[in-house]
Parts: sequence; C-alpha cells; structure tokens
Amino acid sequence: MSILWRKQEMRTEDQIKRKLNELLLQHKNLRATLDEEKAATHPHLLRLEDMISILEWVMNAPSGSYHNS
Repeated sequence: MSILWRKQEMRTEDQIKRKLNELLLQHKNLRATLDEEKAATHPHLLRLEDMISILEWVMNAPSGSYHNS
C-alpha cells in the first residue's frame, strides 16, 4: 500500500488518490480561467502542478532498491 508522510501522519493510497483528483480538478478549473501567457507564470497553477507531480510520483513510486549492491 502506498503512503505519504506529512506532519507525522501516514496517508493511505485512497487518501492520496482523492487528494490527487482534488488537485487535478483545481488545476483544470484554474487553467480554464487563464490564457496561455498567464498560465505559464501563474504561481498557484505552478504550485498545483508541483503537488500533482509529487502525488503522481508517490502513486507510481519505483519499487526495489535505489542502490544496486
């Protein structure tokens, strides 16, 4: 089961999926209100994209050892 550590709380895979869907919806709604030029530098949109990327990585985290020894 995938988990995310934040403020000393463990998150379940379902909680992460719900948060990811919430962020994707926020991103879609905000993106719809911005033109291409503003979207490229809008701080909230960029922050949402960062958070989405992190949660997507958590959901698809590589398995195995980082170091092959």
